[in-house]
Parts: sequence; structure tokens; C-alpha cells
Amino acid sequence: MRVVTLLPGATEIVAALGGGALLAGVSHECDHPDWVRSLPKLTSTPLDPSQSSAMIDAQVRRLREAGRSIIQVEADALVRLAPDLVITQDLCEVCAVADGVVHRLADVMPRPPRVLSLTGRTVAGVLDDIRRVAGALDLAAEGEALAARLSDDLTCLAPRPTSRPRVLCIEWLEPLYLAGHWVPELVAAAGGTDVGAHAGAHSARTSWSAAAALEPELAVVMLCGFDVPRTRREFAQLVDSEAADLLGSIPVWLLDGNAYTSRPGPRIVEGAERIRAAIRGEERPGLERWGSR
Repeated sequence: MRVVTLLPGATEIVAALGGGALLAGVSHECDHPDWVRSLPKLTSTPLDPSQSSAMIDAQVRRLREAGRSIIQVEADALVRLAPDLVITQDLCEVCAVADGVVHRLADVMPRPPRVLSLTGRTVAGVLDDIRRVAGALDLAAEGEALAARLSDDLTCLAPRPTSRPRVLCIEWLEPLYLAGHWVPELVAAAGGTDVGAHAGAHSARTSWSAAAALEPELAVVMLCGFDVPRTRREFAQLVDSEAADLLGSIPVWLLDGNAYTSRPGPRIVEGAERIRAAIRGEERPGLERWGSR
């Protein structure tokens, strides 16, 4: 079987299941495990990822207004690879190829591949997607074992605090977005209460004054697609007085959102572990307190 994955979370799922040898191509954003970087890239984007979050947001809006795709499939490369299975998603057009595009391409290929679209918006949904990918790879037993282990790891995050601090999870800075989907469940597993979203809800745009009104006790900045050094640079550029008023009054933690919270895959459990560490006041790889360096 030849498998193509068009989003990083799917690549990580295939690798965690022990199916890495089946991978024939991945998206341009796939970077974990390290060895997937050498695989053929099946996607590209006109976005300039080196720009600030505000500039990236503006680029996305211009592309949408022009009717252009944010993530594009390299159709010729896809045809050359002739996969048996293509894994995509229907969650976010900014993060990966929309599944409708993939279905249209697959239908006109000489030997149309099966298209599997991941739909998980909660922890349970992500675990179900792991099982679905495993079934498509004829690794059903491995899928059940991986899903069970991840579920147990989340449940066993302990000891639980007697009080649950109010946590603000920031997914984008300019404009301000609060993280949704599975993130509120990660916060709950870590021993906190997510004040900005409910499990399964879309990430929501808001204002700094509205965020302050939520009365958070700490903030975790987990910018979508950004690691900690990039998040630190973005955060340092905040000059909005409302942002400074809120974030200067509570502990602020910078989390590698690219690795641990943005991707619906096995590492969301590691994201919960790092949110737990932030609640405890402990730095970890991929997590640092703002102002500690």
C-alpha cells in the first residue's frame, strides 16, 4: 500500500501506528518524526510563513477574497506517486487541503485512490480518527492500542489540584483567537478550566477586553503553526495597551503550538502534559514562561 498524507497530524498518526514505511508523500508542513522531511512534498502555499501573525491573517483574507486556495495540491506529483490512500481533513482550510479538492483530483486520476478525510474536533474525535486511519492501513489492533494508551495517559495526569485555575488559551495574536476544538479537554485533563472555549467549538476571534473579562488566572500562548522561539518573537511585538494590561497581570506561558496543540494527532497528550506543567509553574521542552529568558 502507498499512502499520501496531506496534513501533519495524519503523518504523525501513520508514523505512531508503525506505518511509516507505507508513506509515499506528505504535505510541505510535515516535520515529525524528522525522517518524514525527506519524503516527497505534495502541497504548497502562497503564504509567506516568515511574516507576522497580522500579515499572515491579511494574506489569508486576500486569498479567500480572490477565490484562491490557501493550501494547494501538487497534482502532477500526486499522479506520479499513484497512492492507494490519500489522507486529508475537513477541519481547517488554513491548516491543510480541503477534502473537496482532494476528492476532485482523485476522481480524475488513472487509478483513483481511496480518500480518507479526518474529522476529529474533540479528543474523542481525534482518537476515532486514529482508529479510522489504522483500519485503512490494516493496522486495526495497533490503532486500538494507541488510542487506548493515549486515553489512559490523559486520564492519568495526576495529582489533580483541589482548585482548577482559569486558563486562557491563545491560538493567534493578531487578530486575537482563543483555541477551541480539543484544547479545552487538554486543559481539563491538565487540571484547569478553559475560560475561552468549549470542547469541539471552533477557535473564536475575540478582543483583549473580552478576554480580560473572562478573568483568567494564567494564559498559555499556543500559536497555531509556531514553535516557542517564533511565538516569543511574535509575543514581544505586542504593543496593544489592552493586551499589556491583561498579560502583565497574570503568568503567561509560551507553548509550542505547532507540535503539541494545533495538530490533531498523538502529541496532543504531550500538549496536555505541558499545560499541566504551566499550571504547576514548571518549564518543559517546548514550554517556557514569558520573561524567564
